[in-house]
Amino acid sequence: MYSIEFTKTAEKQFEKLDNPLQMRIISVIERIKIRPFHFIKRKEGTPYFILRIGEYRVILDVKTDTSIIYVIEIGHRKNIYD
Repeated sequence: MYSIEFTKTAEKQFEKLDNPLQMRIISVIERIKIRPFHFIKRKEGTPYFILRIGEYRVILDVKTDTSIIYVIEIGHRKNIYD
């Protein structure tokens, strides 16, 4: 099972979201801890992955050698790809 770690940027972005959305994001992130590659998609041109949660996206970096998923960025889909 993978462990989850948030970057400082992701923590700040997460805290700005409303509470129901925070709970939804946490539940989806908890679900991907067992088999992350079943739920995520590679972000084109980068070593990162994208997790879709409704209208929001979570940018992840998955380290298979240490079994850690780093949450890099969280945001609305219209702003996250910039």
